[in-house]
Amino acid sequence: MSLRHAPWEEAHAFTIGLKPIAPGAWFEGGEADPARRKDPLLAAQGGLVWAEAAGSRGGQAEVLALVAQALGREIPQGGWPPLYAAARQVADDLCLMETRDGEWRLTALSLSAGSFFTASDVVGRSLAELHGPVTGFAERLLTRVTRIFEGLRDGLVLERRNWSVVSSDELFAPSSSAQRARIGEIDPERAADALYVRVERQTLRRLPQTGGAVFTIRVWLDPLSAIAAEPGRLAAFARAWRSAPPEFAAYKGFAHYAALVDRVIGARHS
Repeated sequence: MSLRHAPWEEAHAFTIGLKPIAPGAWFEGGEADPARRKDPLLAAQGGLVWAEAAGSRGGQAEVLALVAQALGREIPQGGWPPLYAAARQVADDLCLMETRDGEWRLTALSLSAGSFFTASDVVGRSLAELHGPVTGFAERLLTRVTRIFEGLRDGLVLERRNWSVVSSDELFAPSSSAQRARIGEIDPERAADALYVRVERQTLRRLPQTGGAVFTIRVWLDPLSAIAAEPGRLAAFARAWRSAPPEFAAYKGFAHYAALVDRVIGARHS
């Protein structure tokens, strides 16, 4: 199990939390052949995992070139759309953001590990529309996020992470309803092994030639038992869980898992 990221140890609420990282750390790897996972999903799920807006191929091609540069090798496009040709070479999902009619909009995306949304649901949406489910985003964060996009400079890579609790170790999670339906089947005594912390590691960087931006999403999953096995880490998780602001807890669906998570925390941490 990875335990590669523990964002609950740093912040428990929804914050922008972007920080610069070295361009060489843009991708974390960890998957030998992403295409082996992604190609069957594309064939079986279609619009759930891939969508593009008209006129986005130029930006897609720049993403492909940037990913090839990061990997240090040429990526043959073959018959794929350029963004998908790039996405099938990395574990991350790739999202192309471009300005349309004065707004930043999502114009193409490869989404093999979406957290409760699908490609066809979100393609074409603006920043405000993409974050509509986040309570208070428009009032508190939209202006700041827009400024971040507008202020991106060449070569700068920004990173942020967020987290949630889920009842499945499946990366492909287009809907929350299927996972929440399983909650009632979980034995409380085995909750630590049946529940998972789902961490999204996200990055953002500018496309110098076309003026767009590429947003990446890499999902890491760890059983709650891996956190519970380390007292210090469990204590940090317990603090974040118990002190989560109501709007954050509601957005993340904490109430669905509260009894089981509290059982794990209470059994192993006081």
